[in-house]
Amino acid sequence: MEVKDLKQLIKMITETDITEFEMDNAEEKIVIKRGQRTEIVQMAAPAYMQAPAAMTAPVAAAQASAPATAPVAEPAGETINSPIVGTFYRAASPESAPFAEVGQVVEKGQVICLVEAMKLFNEIEAEYKCKIVKICVENAQPVEFGQPLFVIEKI
Repeated sequence: MEVKDLKQLIKMITETDITEFEMDNAEEKIVIKRGQRTEIVQMAAPAYMQAPAAMTAPVAAAQASAPATAPVAEPAGETINSPIVGTFYRAASPESAPFAEVGQVVEKGQVICLVEAMKLFNEIEAEYKCKIVKICVENAQPVEFGQPLFVIEKI
């Protein structure tokens, strides 16, 4: 089919309420579809990962019947919160000592942990001299923006 004939065919179809046209012969096949709306479906992401297939049925049944966990309570006292979404690290490397321990007094500007986001390690510093009362996140765990990392006492 020539381009001018194809253009004429398209024009004829657009002037009618035909939504689909199909023509097939020995040499070529032409399919024209128009007016088809794409439906957008929004779904919430799952709140948890699916259990591995190797998990035994009694364990899966026990987890399914377990009551929903209560929301995490805000720690008492002043906190140092995560400024970004990422992964929390207490030390510069697995072999290194942690930047801060419970009971330790840290100086203003001292690095107390790292939060890795998109392969960049961001140093989180103490904003003032303080004592670490509690570490709220386990090493190598994901953290959200604003999530408490440490409970502190200002000095």
